[in-house]
Amino acid sequence: MITTPTAGSTPSRPRPSQPGASVIDQHARVGALPCCLAVSVLLLTACGESTPTVNSENLRVASSVDDAGGMDALVATAQKEGTLNAIALPRDWANYGALIDGFSNKYGIEVKVAQPDASSQDEIDAVKRYKGQPEAPDVLDMGRSFAQSAAEQGLLSPYKVKTYKKIPDNQKDPLARWYNNYGGYVSIGCDAAEIEECPQTFDDLRKPEYLGKVSLNGEPTKAGSAFAGVYAAALANKGSLDNIGPGLDFFKDLTKSENFNPVQSTPSTIESGETPISIDWDYLNTSYADSFREKGMDWQVTVPSDGIYAEYYSQAINKDAPHPAAARLWQEYVFSEEGQNLRLEGYARPVLLDSMKREGSLHEIAAAWLPSVDGTPRFPSEEQSSRAKEAVAKGWRKAVSRND
Repeated sequence: MITTPTAGSTPSRPRPSQPGASVIDQHARVGALPCCLAVSVLLLTACGESTPTVNSENLRVASSVDDAGGMDALVATAQKEGTLNAIALPRDWANYGALIDGFSNKYGIEVKVAQPDASSQDEIDAVKRYKGQPEAPDVLDMGRSFAQSAAEQGLLSPYKVKTYKKIPDNQKDPLARWYNNYGGYVSIGCDAAEIEECPQTFDDLRKPEYLGKVSLNGEPTKAGSAFAGVYAAALANKGSLDNIGPGLDFFKDLTKSENFNPVQSTPSTIESGETPISIDWDYLNTSYADSFREKGMDWQVTVPSDGIYAEYYSQAINKDAPHPAAARLWQEYVFSEEGQNLRLEGYARPVLLDSMKREGSLHEIAAAWLPSVDGTPRFPSEEQSSRAKEAVAKGWRKAVSRND
């Protein structure tokens, strides 16, 4: 059993200091700086001369900063576009609120987020639905298996951020169509004020006292977090990365016993008491614990020892992005030291954690608040993910059907 600190064990637990806040605040005050100082911070225009921009259309095929004419030119072109279209980025998910504000304050680019609570499959559908239209998403944040699917469908634009070589090989597409940015472990969140004894393992979730109380964050056929929940349940029940079937069987059993609650767990459903036990990423459950504590709730979080499963979320650029420069600049930002440290503030594990730790650029205080997990995480290969996704697509609705 691996448990994060809870309200009961650390009643006065402080939030990590804000590594991104000081940087963001500096950029917010740029307007008061002399011209040349403002230029050096924002990479805008040099005093008395302008930074050349590149035609946005030409950037649709730019696969690196060099292809974009250099960082100054990329910034200038993105600022000329003025907007970044994002999708499925809730502000309370992996610290996206701070990342969006940091990007906007730093570069003066408006970030428009459509469908904040959309699923990974919804993102793929939006890319297809709005192709060629100004409201199409520029950038995507998807579960790895969905990113692989989008790449196979030819929807993504290859682009190597400056830190691309530092991303572990098993965390990126060799063609740079997608690569992982942040991740975490499947965990069990529980409202200790409503549940007399919170579950610590997947096996515990079978207990009769959890009747109608166990939920997922979404549907596994559409949402990466729910898909991971099924994978973790498989590992907890003699399955493997090659065999997700026992995970489907587990939820079939929970449905039969009526312990499984098909309502998608969200902060609002948790607060209302509708979903008092939620299988979700540890960084989401842990961040919920912070916000709920302020409201008098005792939300406890455990990484179950019988189903340790880690996964990362992938970033990608829409091949037909209406703002190709802003899309590439966003990628550079979320894979920069600033962006990666901001992930830590949201309890998410940045993909560059190990390299930043070696280089001394990791925010150690924020890193110390990550839930402790023993062992090295294993990640499914593209082939394993594809097979698992196909199995879930075929078997999920039958597994949770109450008519069988």
